[in-house]
Amino acid sequence: MTQSSTTTDRTEQQQPDPDQESWWSHGPDEVASTLDVEVRTGLTAAEVEQRLERYGPNDTAQAEGPSYWQIAWDQFLSPIVGILVLAGVAALLAGEIVEAVAVLIAVLINAVIGFVTEIRALQSVESLREIGRTTAIVRRDDTAGSVDAAKLVPGDVVMLEEGDVVPADLRLVEVANLQIDEAPLTGESVPQQKDTAAVEAETPLAERSSMAYKGTAVTSGSGVGVVAETGPRTQIGQISTLVEDAGEDGKTPLEARLDDLAKALIVAVIVIGIVVAALGIAVGQDVQEMIEVAIALAVAAVPEGLAVVATLALARGVVRMSRRNALVKRLASVETLGSAGVVFTDKTGTLTEGRMQATVLLLSDDRRVDLADVDVDADEAAALTVGSLCGNATMNSDDDPEDGEDVGDPMELALQRAAVEAGIGDREDLVDRLPELREVAFDRDTKMMATFHRLGDGDLQGVPADHGGEVLVAVKGAPDAVVGACTTEMGGGDLTDGDRERWVQRQEDLAAQGLRVLGLARKITDDEGVQPYENLELIGMVGLLDPPREGTAEAIERCHRAGVEVVMVTGDQPATATAIARDIGLADGEIHAMRGADVPPAAEWDDDMRERLASTAVFARLDPEQKLDLIALAQARGNVVGMTGDGVNDAPALTKADIGIAMGQKGTQVARDSSDIILQDDAFATIVHAIREGRTIFENIRRFVVYLLSGNLGEILAVTAAAVSGAALPLLPLQILYINLVSDVFPAAALGVVKGDDSVLNRPPRDPEEPIMDRSRWVVTTLWAVLIGGVTLGVFALAHGPLDLSDEQAVTVSFLTFVIARLVHVFNMRAPDEPIAGHPILKSKAVWAALGVSGALAVLAVVIPPLASVLGLVTPTASMLGLSFGGGLVVLVVGQLAISVQGRRIG
Repeated sequence: MTQSSTTTDRTEQQQPDPDQESWWSHGPDEVASTLDVEVRTGLTAAEVEQRLERYGPNDTAQAEGPSYWQIAWDQFLSPIVGILVLAGVAALLAGEIVEAVAVLIAVLINAVIGFVTEIRALQSVESLREIGRTTAIVRRDDTAGSVDAAKLVPGDVVMLEEGDVVPADLRLVEVANLQIDEAPLTGESVPQQKDTAAVEAETPLAERSSMAYKGTAVTSGSGVGVVAETGPRTQIGQISTLVEDAGEDGKTPLEARLDDLAKALIVAVIVIGIVVAALGIAVGQDVQEMIEVAIALAVAAVPEGLAVVATLALARGVVRMSRRNALVKRLASVETLGSAGVVFTDKTGTLTEGRMQATVLLLSDDRRVDLADVDVDADEAAALTVGSLCGNATMNSDDDPEDGEDVGDPMELALQRAAVEAGIGDREDLVDRLPELREVAFDRDTKMMATFHRLGDGDLQGVPADHGGEVLVAVKGAPDAVVGACTTEMGGGDLTDGDRERWVQRQEDLAAQGLRVLGLARKITDDEGVQPYENLELIGMVGLLDPPREGTAEAIERCHRAGVEVVMVTGDQPATATAIARDIGLADGEIHAMRGADVPPAAEWDDDMRERLASTAVFARLDPEQKLDLIALAQARGNVVGMTGDGVNDAPALTKADIGIAMGQKGTQVARDSSDIILQDDAFATIVHAIREGRTIFENIRRFVVYLLSGNLGEILAVTAAAVSGAALPLLPLQILYINLVSDVFPAAALGVVKGDDSVLNRPPRDPEEPIMDRSRWVVTTLWAVLIGGVTLGVFALAHGPLDLSDEQAVTVSFLTFVIARLVHVFNMRAPDEPIAGHPILKSKAVWAALGVSGALAVLAVVIPPLASVLGLVTPTASMLGLSFGGGLVVLVVGQLAISVQGRRIG
């Protein structure tokens, strides 16, 4: 990709002083002073104009994508298409109009399919621009008003409210219970609480509590921030640059292998044409006829069906994958995933369900309650009631889509769901019975929040019958803070220092299991104005988890069986990531997560660090550059790399990987546009289906390449042997061209869409450098060609000699023999470990249909007089047909015996 000069100039204009980059490490007053703005009044209109001129629009860099004409032209640039064009020109010059037209049609079909597929690929950087196209409430000239976010400048004072998208990178100067969902940038599954206090300059992005970043969303509260960075200098802008840099990924492994095969065929075509013509003329064959034969054989050596059949095989794979909830944007990406050796995957929403779930309650007397099996008693009801009341999230009914989506902190929503599932009721029902009087918002200093509720008469579940007061104070927060604010323990009397230590240990045990832990407490009073965090009664603690998706563990096991290494890369906490990794069997033995802060720059890696990184199964809180470094490391070790992602921060890695896999449900548009494949269900198990499909496609491509080349080489050997010996030719030039039309494209296309089975997952990934035609397959192809060509020559010699048939009759017999041999040769493409009866080719309806079409075309060649006359054929007698079928079936019988013998040796 290239970047416009205008964008580049603007980026250069925006370079700030080095000491201005770590805005989060400076206090609000210092930041305001550095940016020369009075927060109470904002910038003046004149200052805004000057800064807009200096820094440019608040927009991300835009890559110049290819035009439609360029995409169309690119379809004709591969060597395999080039050789087809040359073959078509050669046929045209030789007067073979039919063959020239057939080749041209093959080229056009391939170009149209490729163009239509690639035109659907969207530009990643343009999507990054779309994220920034919003408005902002800005204070300028002592007046607040709505402004196009693209016109924000450093120093602007922006006001944030719940539901807003942050329009630029802001240094927060005022907050009121402000929480921001930063998952698109950090991967953190829970909204982050914000404050105004400065933090250390080295603080990771996910922990910069004093910053609000462009493209993230305000989930609750409000705040005021000073614009610190705009345009390419924002975090999204920097990621945009990484996407462009990572985008130069070239061809997929399949495209490269097809090009290598095409180059080999180009050499073969030239050599064949020259050698056959020279040898034939040298032994006294007619010069004009030998030139025509040489051209026909050279054209025949080019499998004109190769590009089309490969494209159709991939397209069929796209259809099959779409039925498995995987949408493919680039055809060759289907096969690439099949050769993947490493898959980097996100955790939240891919390996897990993507929503928090309250799983366990810790109550007094060392009680641990599994919420999946809870039969609510008084203590459990008290905990769930406090947990549901103490929050401001809105849970909507799953039964009524018109209610809309859940809104608010995922942990609060999880507590509300737990109360509903336990039969206590939703928060709306609870508040009807216990009206909310006031809320004390979560504070970073106290690490707690509280809600006050009016107690009514009667026995309420979760509230002591003899409550003896008018106001219930429900409190939740960090376990250590809640325990520290309590003086008594529910059902246990006074809370001693020993009790506090015991509770802290219980909390640490839950955290070690990867659970997020909240403390729950309450008190009942007559004064709604009382201080909320004094003399509380400790109810217990609740552990919450984003549970693994159903089927994830099985999918991971299938990947391991297929030799595919799965690595978790998440923005979540290391303990949480490690717990999920253990649950799904991500790796053997003990699993330890490596934090992004512990990963040095790639330039500083030594061999020991590379080995450590390569053997790590879980990475937590990596920045986009580190993800690129890990992908590059895996690729340098000879792996084809797949990468999943859903956030803006994943876009560069999705582009850099050999195969980028985006989430269709929870993924950002940026991630989807940067990817090659989109998972509609966001499930990791879908990736395994795609790997299976990719491997099947490559095996099918190998099947039809061997089929095409062995048949074409068989023609060449038969005709060349006859020409060199000075004998009559068993196949004439026009017959050769017609045979290719009859027996190449249809059977090969059918082989390309044969369905595979799970046996492909029992093999290790292919070496990405392994060609489509390796040495063993060239040997096998040559042996098949010798068999096909030898049988054709033998039948021709038998017809000419002992049977004393005329030249036209003998040629007709050899023509039919070769066609039959080529058609039944389809069944010789089974693998040695596949049974003779019931193997995938034999069960394929497409194969039988192709044989029917090709057989019908062969029959037409001998029963339609004008066509037979042009091809030099005559109507066959019964004995001629018997000879032809007998010769053709020899290829099938010998082939099946040879494959069975090979299978026994392998077994």
